[in-house]
Amino acid sequence: MLYNQNQLKIYNSISGKKEDFTPIHSGKIGMYVCGPTVYNFVHLGNCRTFISFDLVFRYLKHLGYQVRYVRNITDVGHIVDDADAGEDKIAQKARLEQIEPMEVAQKYTVNFHQILKQFNNLEPSIEPTATGHIIEQIQVIQKIIDNGYGYEVNGSVYFDIEKFDQTYDYGVLSGRNIEDMIANTRELDGQSDKRNPLDFALWKKAEAEHIMRWPSPWGDGFPGWHLECTAMSTKYLGDHFDIHGGGMDLKFPHHECEIAQNEASCGNTPVNYWMHANMLTLNGKKMSKSTGNNILPQELFSGENTILSKAYHPAVVRFFILQAHYRSILDFSDDAIQASEKGFQRLMEAIDNAANLPVSSHSNFNVQEWKQKCYDAMNDDFNSPILIAHLFDAVKAINLIQDGKESITQNDKEVLTATLNAFVFDVLGLFNEDVNTDSNDKLENVVNILINMRNEARANKDFALSDLIRNQLAAIGIELKDGKEGTTFTL
Repeated sequence: MLYNQNQLKIYNSISGKKEDFTPIHSGKIGMYVCGPTVYNFVHLGNCRTFISFDLVFRYLKHLGYQVRYVRNITDVGHIVDDADAGEDKIAQKARLEQIEPMEVAQKYTVNFHQILKQFNNLEPSIEPTATGHIIEQIQVIQKIIDNGYGYEVNGSVYFDIEKFDQTYDYGVLSGRNIEDMIANTRELDGQSDKRNPLDFALWKKAEAEHIMRWPSPWGDGFPGWHLECTAMSTKYLGDHFDIHGGGMDLKFPHHECEIAQNEASCGNTPVNYWMHANMLTLNGKKMSKSTGNNILPQELFSGENTILSKAYHPAVVRFFILQAHYRSILDFSDDAIQASEKGFQRLMEAIDNAANLPVSSHSNFNVQEWKQKCYDAMNDDFNSPILIAHLFDAVKAINLIQDGKESITQNDKEVLTATLNAFVFDVLGLFNEDVNTDSNDKLENVVNILINMRNEARANKDFALSDLIRNQLAAIGIELKDGKEGTTFTL
């Protein structure tokens, strides 16, 4: 049963505005997200995209939809800006490591899965590979040729942009003008076969030294980068489906070309809602391996890096990422994630305390209104930072109820705890297993020693020392609370 107390709105990149979400088939949703190119370790920016769409997947499931989530693995192809020039990165990596290209793909696919598992991402419904769908890609190419929008030259097949634009609109997603694009397209090696420098490859002839190759009606070769997503999305979701997602960097040319390929082969636009996650920066600058301004998730989890002051648990990193809206640029820094770690610990502590709250005959905290605000936030284009702000409203209420300054009824307490658990664990996908367990145990022991010293100082009427301990702990974010059963602390 769907939760329909409020209308879900999604920002549609193709219209540039938020739109009411209506699935093509009632109660069922088809969603495709462009997966990784498995030639290297998955980086944190990629992880942000996949965590963002894991949030979307989780919330749609939470609402009661049956979601088929398809996320591909790119394990073949020339993966550069125009998808036509340069060397296949998987084949290039295979030469460097002196192994087979599919060993490269397997190695980094395993790494991708391990990292996303650590981030507590749900597995997609289907995870197809490009190499496993060569036949389907050849079939799409043949349809495009038969419909007059593709042409073969010397064993390669290209998409005819100018011919396509006479009937359809190339640039509908990115808002680019075809005349301007043609004027600004630089001549690249290997483009002399094209009718127009803007035309992109559907199939590339494999030269003698090219390792990854397949037979086709046009000779031995390999598919173009853009083609794989068209072939796999339509195979598993149909020619017309609900949601297509990916990183902002894929909007042009990759997603623009996907739209063109689908319209050229099937005659209809493929997707109702296009969603794009924004980039992740590091210390205010673009992440880059060449400049060293880069960090891999595993380096972040282990603390083995020169950028951050300590290791951070995957749950804390996930929480940090979800504190920003998926469409906004997020800057990753040591100070920012330290603050997130403290917030995460406060949230988890409040959830633990919620189950043991004392109950009363009336409530000060309007639980139903708060619950609706949580849904309103997520219904507003999956606005996780606003949702988290509302969750901390509940944290504040829990602390006040625990201190006896506010009250809650048994029924409201049950609604509060159920809603908290649903949004924190099911929707946001957070988890509280072994997060800084060793560090927390040691910290707790140290703080308890200081509490005992403070108690002794108070007994001896040494209030200067007592205040000094309290104030210095407060300065580093540790708050002491004196109660009837003794002194406790919170981070």
